Amino acid sequence: MSGVVTGDAVVLGLQPARLPSRALAVLIDLVVVWAAYVLVMIGLVVATASLDEAAVAAVSVAAFLLVLVGAPIAVETLSHGRSLGKKACGLRVVRDDGGPIRFRHALVRGAMGIVEILMTFGVVACVASLVSERGRRLGDVFAGTLVVRERMPAARVLPVPPPPPWLVGRFAGLDLSAVPEGLWLEIRQYLTRARELDPGVGRQLAERLAGQLVARTGTPPPAGVPAEAYLAGVVAERQARDARRALAEAGGGVGVGTGAGVWTGTGTGVGTGAGVPGGFGGGGAGVAPAAAVPSGFSPVAPPVQPSAGPSAGPSAGPRTGAPPASAPAVGSSREDGPPATGFAPPA
Repeated sequence: MSGVVTGDAVVLGLQPARLPSRALAVLIDLVVVWAAYVLVMIGLVVATASLDEAAVAAVSVAAFLLVLVGAPIAVETLSHGRSLGKKACGLRVVRDDGGPIRFRHALVRGAMGIVEILMTFGVVACVASLVSERGRRLGDVFAGTLVVRERMPAARVLPVPPPPPWLVGRFAGLDLSAVPEGLWLEIRQYLTRARELDPGVGRQLAERLAGQLVARTGTPPPAGVPAEAYLAGVVAERQARDARRALAEAGGGVGVGTGAGVWTGTGTGVGTGAGVPGGFGGGGAGVAPAAAVPSGFSPVAPPVQPSAGPSAGPSAGPRTGAPPASAPAVGSSREDGPPATGFAPPA
């Protein structure tokens, strides 16, 4: 992969096209162009049969330049770097910063292509492409372009094997913030292909990766835990954390619904308000908001119990067990509401 830096300082991972694919694309383009040139020349021979030799030579040179030079330049400009051969091979010409090419880039590549490809039968272009680190010919160097692969083979994604059951949750307190993404990628690749490796080579690779992971986390693995199981357990813990973080960002927390609810405490109150729907209090006094008590219903105080002893007379104080008349009933929706009607709704 070639690290192409864009104008916004973004590094693009592009795979440059190498000599075999580029040679095949150029061969396809040359076959198409020469076929078109032969057809044009046959038509010109028929059309210029009555002209003199100078006129025929001028028309032949113009046809050569238009078909073999101008046509490829026009095709690359209009298709943004995708000629017929490059499209068939999955290639594309881009600028050094990864952007689409323009007319000046195609013009420089086409002009240099006359010398590199047509006049030297492609020898100069092949040598330059082999010497270049990114497989560029001289036309690409002068034009500031790069031929890259557009179609990449789909990589087969293998699942990471789960850790042993006795290691699940053992690394919940491990600090994984200092582990780079490159090390995670190496560990994942090792775990997905550990069964395909030689046992000795796989064990050495697992111990090396485990040592790097311990150096980043600062916590050694538990005693007696193999390196492969340790790596699998740490990767599973990281995946679990990523899943919890994604779920928290998507859900935004737990919401509490608003609807009709029954609040039951020492007194009984039925109403509609904010609360947990269908919830029943289990022992404390449930105090509902003012809007929670419908009209016509009011929680009442417990009835007055008769005194066990003789009455002290008409002017005696309140009987034993009767609450003061001014005390609000527990579970009442308002402190200074209407007087009790003596009717209590069923719980």
